[in-house]
Amino acid sequence: MRLLHTSDWHLGQTLHDFERDYEHQAFLDWLIGTLETEQVDALLIAGDVFDHSNPSAAAQKQLYCFLTAAKQRIPHLNIVIIAGNHDSPGRLEAPAPLLAAFGATAIGYTRQYGEIDLDRLVTPLRNRAGEIAAWGLTIPFLRSGDVPLVETDGDRYLKGVELLYRQVLDHALSRRESGQALIALGHCHMTGGLTSEDSERRLVIGGAEALPVDIFDPVIAYVALGHLHRAQKVGGQDRVRYSGSPLPMSFTEMDYRHQVIRIDLDGEAVREIASIRIPRFVELLRIPAQPAPVDDVLALLAALNVPDTPFNARPYLEVQVQLTGPEPGLAARIDAALEGKPVRRAKIKTTYSASVRPETGAGPQSLDDLGRLQPDDIFRKLHRGRYGEEPSAALLAAFAELLRETGGEVAP
Repeated sequence: MRLLHTSDWHLGQTLHDFERDYEHQAFLDWLIGTLETEQVDALLIAGDVFDHSNPSAAAQKQLYCFLTAAKQRIPHLNIVIIAGNHDSPGRLEAPAPLLAAFGATAIGYTRQYGEIDLDRLVTPLRNRAGEIAAWGLTIPFLRSGDVPLVETDGDRYLKGVELLYRQVLDHALSRRESGQALIALGHCHMTGGLTSEDSERRLVIGGAEALPVDIFDPVIAYVALGHLHRAQKVGGQDRVRYSGSPLPMSFTEMDYRHQVIRIDLDGEAVREIASIRIPRFVELLRIPAQPAPVDDVLALLAALNVPDTPFNARPYLEVQVQLTGPEPGLAARIDAALEGKPVRRAKIKTTYSASVRPETGAGPQSLDDLGRLQPDDIFRKLHRGRYGEEPSAALLAAFAELLRETGGEVAP
């Protein structure tokens, strides 16, 4: 049986106010072609299908058109979707009866009628002959109310997550027969995972909630993870992977390798794992590579030469400028230098060398730094400013609880 692992589509995302429907559609068209060419039996989508919990009609239409086309071209294809922290669990699950007609299963919740329903968290994966060849442990992004209550002196959430994964595994083991593989899906932050600076909503406060890789029992053949946009293995284990996002979600991700992962099963074990690179449908440009004085930047922009393309395919441009003081009219001067050039100026990143703070040892500070602050960064800064000391571990844990309950929606 052959599986394909992908995640973090973020349909409906905008990049500095530019709609990305064109890129997402190009990816989805490429994905269907790849599923067909690679003769894939099951597609695993490990969360963050949408960029917002209330996605636009256009974003939802993209998903449903993809499912329709996939069913028409690959009739035997299994599709398994779990909710990520950006997704609304209820919205993702609402069309479940219709999704079933497309061979698709969507899991947003762990509970049904108030109780954890282990049966719905174990999904059969069928080969092209219609036989169950594997079982999916389909666990969505977990908020505090989604996990069992555990009495412990440690982190109750973390212990609850570990217990839930164990319970789902035991349930899958009770259902599987000899020769059937176990595949886990999760949308979470793993200990040691490499994050993206700008575009990933942090799920971890102080590292306390990062999951250890040994949460996945060795009997699990492959673990398909979502949330971190950088494709990577976890804990040095080939079988535990983030596929990464199919598109760069910000300029900090412009040099990432974007891919899907093909997994070939041989009975209960993995025979081969291979990455398939996703083409870059729209380029991201950063000029200059490092911040430079205004006049130097304007000269580089005036000399910029890129081929003409339709508007939706034009490169996004980040302009990096080093300033020594206020520069009125900077955006107008940059736009004048770009007049008639087939690029989309998405961002001007200004850095002030004069704003170094000796007492902190900080380097040049960007005006965009504030936008990159995560909720716990802001909380710590406010606490230090008011009380002159770091918040206690108990207070950080309470703040983490609040953030989990809101799904991270308090993030800037």
